[in-house]
Amino acid sequence: MRPRLLPVTLLIAGVLLLAGAAVTPTVLRSTRPSAGGGPAVAAQKATRLETAINAAQQHLRRVPKDWSAWAQLGSAYVQQARITADPSYYPKAQDALQRSLELASATNWQAMVGMGALANARHDFLGALDWGRRAQQVNPSNGSVYGVIADALTQLGQYPQARDAVQQMLNVSPGVSSFTRASYDFEEHGQVAQARDALNRALREATDPSDIAFCRYYLGELAFNNGDLLEARDQYQAGLAADPSYHILDAGLAKVDAASGHTGKAIDEYDHVVQLLPLPQLVVEYGDVLTSAGQRAKATRQYDLFATEQQLFTANGVADHLTSATFHADHGQPAQSLAEAQAEWNARHSVLAADALAWALYRNGQHTQALTYSTTATSLGWRNATFLYHRGAIEASLGQIDQARTDLNDALTINPHFDILQAPAARQLLTSLGGQK
Repeated sequence: MRPRLLPVTLLIAGVLLLAGAAVTPTVLRSTRPSAGGGPAVAAQKATRLETAINAAQQHLRRVPKDWSAWAQLGSAYVQQARITADPSYYPKAQDALQRSLELASATNWQAMVGMGALANARHDFLGALDWGRRAQQVNPSNGSVYGVIADALTQLGQYPQARDAVQQMLNVSPGVSSFTRASYDFEEHGQVAQARDALNRALREATDPSDIAFCRYYLGELAFNNGDLLEARDQYQAGLAADPSYHILDAGLAKVDAASGHTGKAIDEYDHVVQLLPLPQLVVEYGDVLTSAGQRAKATRQYDLFATEQQLFTANGVADHLTSATFHADHGQPAQSLAEAQAEWNARHSVLAADALAWALYRNGQHTQALTYSTTATSLGWRNATFLYHRGAIEASLGQIDQARTDLNDALTINPHFDILQAPAARQLLTSLGGQK
C-alpha cells in the first residue's frame, strides 16, 4: 500500500510539526541495523542484495558507462555494509558512486544521495550535508534527499534546521523513513508520547517485513529508554515475528533480560547476536554484561574485539570518536576518552557530543568545565537517563548536592536499568547523597 499524502504540516497527537519550530534522527535510526545470515529469511535477504550487486556488476561489465547502474551499485554497497556490519564495503561504495558522478555529474542526484548516505555512515556529517544540498538543487521533490540532509543536520547539532528538513521529507514523501525521523526528533525534545505516535504511524505505513521490524525495534527502544521493560520485550518479539533476520531485535531482548536479572540468558543471547551482527555497540554491551557477571576474562576479549573493530572502521573511512570516547570514559582510560571526545566536539556540536565531552572532562577531574557541556547536553529536554546521571555526578563533584540528587533521581526514575554498569553506580551515588532510589 502506498502511503497516503499528507497536508503540508503534520499533526501528530495534537502537536503541530512545523518548519521553523524545534525537531531530528540519529544515524542509527536513519540507517537500518539489519543483518544477513542465520534463519532462512536472513539468507533470502542477503541473497537478494548479493544478487542485485552481482547483476549490477555483470551489467556494468557489458555497459561500463551506465551512470545510473553505478549509482545503484554504490548505494547497494552502503546497504551491504549495514547488513553485514562490514565497513570494507564503504570504499567499494565510494568508488562506484564516484564513477557514476564522473559519467554524469550535473544532474546525477541519485549518486549525490548515495554519497551523502555514505558520508553519514562514515560520520562525515559536513560532507553529507554538502552532498544532500547538491542533490536538493537537482531534485527538490525526492524524500531521500531530505533524509540525508536531516540526518546530517541532526548529527551536527543544528536542530531547528534538521526539523525543517524532516518536515520537507514528510511533505514530499510521508512514509516509514520520514515518520521515524520525526519520532526521533520528538524523543530528543522530551516528547515521548508524540515520538511513540510517530513510530506507530510509521508502523501503519510499513509493509515490508524489515520495515515492520525496524519500527518495532525503535518502539522497543523507546519503551526501554523510558523504563518499560515489558513493553520493550513485546515490541522486540513482535519485530522478530515479522522478520527473524533482524538481529538487532535479539540484542534488544538480551538487553531486557540483562536488565531483568536474567544474566545467564542475556549472555547466551549476546553471544549469539555478536556472531551474526558484530556492531561495536553490541560488542561493548556484551562485554559489560560479562563484567557485571564477574566474567572479566571473557569481557576483556569483547573489549579487545571492540578495539579491533574500531580500527577496522577507521581504516575504511569511519570517524567514530563518539563511541570510543564513551567506552574509554567508562572503562578506565580517561585521557584517551578526552582526546576522542574533543575530536568529536570539534567535528560537531550535537547533544551526544556534548555529553561525551562532559563525561570525559569529569573523568579527568575537570568538573567545572564538564558541567558546562553537560548543561548543553541536557538543553533539548531529552528524557535521557545517561545524560542526567552524568550531570548528577558532575554536580555532586562540585558540591551541588541538591541538584545532583534531583538529576540522579530523575535518571533512575526515567530508566532504572539505563546501563548494566552505570545504573548501579548512579544508584550508589544517589544513596551516598541521601537519596531514596
